[in-house]
Amino acid sequence: MPDGKPAGVACVQLDDRLRCRLFGRPERPAFCGSLRPAPDMCGTSRAAAFSTLEALEQATAP
Repeated sequence: MPDGKPAGVACVQLDDRLRCRLFGRPERPAFCGSLRPAPDMCGTSRAAAFSTLEALEQATAP
C-alpha cells in the first residue's frame, strides 16, 4: 500500500490467517518492521493485541 493504509482497512499483504506475506522479505515496509511486540501493545492474547491495534487506528484516523 504505497500511500499507507487507511484506518479500519486490513493490509493487502495479510493472508487469510492474518499473517504478513512480506515478513522477512526486503520489500516489507520499514514501518512494519519497526513495530515490536511488547506487553503494553499486545496484552496477553491475540484478541487483546487486535483490540489495541484497532484503538490506535481509530485514534489516528483522519
